[in-house]
Amino acid sequence: MAASLVLILLVALGTPLFAIIASSALIGFYNNEIDLSVVAMEIYRIADTPVLIAIPLFTFAGYVLGESKASQRLVLLTDALLGWMPGGLAVVSLIACAFFTALTGASGATIIALGAILYPAMKQAGYGERFNLGLITSSGSLGLLFPPSIALILYGVIAQQMDLDQPVAIDDLFIAGLLPGLVMLALLIGWSMYKSVGDRIPTSEFDLGKLVSAVRQSIWEIPLPIVLITGIYTGYFAVSEAAAIAVLYVLVVDVLILGEVKIRQLPTIMRDSMVLVGGVMIILGVSLASTNYMIDAEIPTKLFEFIREHIDSKLTFLILLNIFLLVLGMMLDVFSALVIIVPLTLPIAIGYGIHPIHFGIIFLANMQIGYFTPPVGMNLFIASYRFKKPITELYYATIPFMLILFLAVLIITYWPALTLTLLDIRQ
Repeated sequence: MAASLVLILLVALGTPLFAIIASSALIGFYNNEIDLSVVAMEIYRIADTPVLIAIPLFTFAGYVLGESKASQRLVLLTDALLGWMPGGLAVVSLIACAFFTALTGASGATIIALGAILYPAMKQAGYGERFNLGLITSSGSLGLLFPPSIALILYGVIAQQMDLDQPVAIDDLFIAGLLPGLVMLALLIGWSMYKSVGDRIPTSEFDLGKLVSAVRQSIWEIPLPIVLITGIYTGYFAVSEAAAIAVLYVLVVDVLILGEVKIRQLPTIMRDSMVLVGGVMIILGVSLASTNYMIDAEIPTKLFEFIREHIDSKLTFLILLNIFLLVLGMMLDVFSALVIIVPLTLPIAIGYGIHPIHFGIIFLANMQIGYFTPPVGMNLFIASYRFKKPITELYYATIPFMLILFLAVLIITYWPALTLTLLDIRQ
């Protein structure tokens, strides 16, 4: 009891999350007279996981891309391809943000980097202020389900450490996220086109010369996602190999060929990206040590039995799970939520007959919405700072997009085939 009070006090004082988790694990092991070296052994076991190297490599590649002018070229290319459609610029914004977030792994960076380009362009094209704010804020997290999403990799690593009966391969997660991610994107595109027609936003004519010019400017960026997705989907190379290819490619292109990222910038980029990775890794290590304690104490089993006493229906459980994850997404970033909550909730979901890959997609789809769910979604504050708008204005602006994406989450949740069909075809 005293230990619990101390931990609560440490949380109130703002102690780092990894220290709280590590302390709770150490106290639990100590009370059960288990050698505390088990925590160090767990961290070593994580470090010995081959696929784990993909996280720092993809993160570094994303940071390098973020420092280049790739985001500007991406907007030009998508505008040349889709700008002629009703709501063309809104569609461009959604696709560009989803693609950029998938590559960089940071929704906040997407709002800051692409918001500077898209927000004034949409305003000039005649889109309403509230619509612009809502679209850019909500689309900042759209890429979490598309490869090479760091969140998908991290979920796979956590699930693999839990020794489940059903395998959870990273490349399977990449494939499973494609259709659900496209459904979320398609619903937002449909809403944006509908609003644009209703507001009589003028459209531009398709310009072949503009498209050819945009393709020429983006000629170095276009092959990267094609090579990564095709290579992973066909099994030609593993996820960790894809990450190494991504790093080599962006270094050669952005540093040596285009020269947009200077060699003297690389140490700073490397430091910033590895600070993020280090934070994720240390939380992951201590969380899985804490998970071992919870498994030894049969906490997931007891929690499942308690929930099963009150909830018989799988559908009811999924509804409550969605609500819980939406609230969780408001309070925690996706990486912390994954390493803390997945070890507790995944065994319960499996007990209700939910496939672990389907559960992972449900988890991340909810977290996408949680990023901008009022009152404390992280992207709301980033957008408020970036566009210098009151936070309450962002609340109103994001509500339509939140409701649309929640509909998408319900489709993803209650239609497992959407997630698992491509896996079945591949096999």
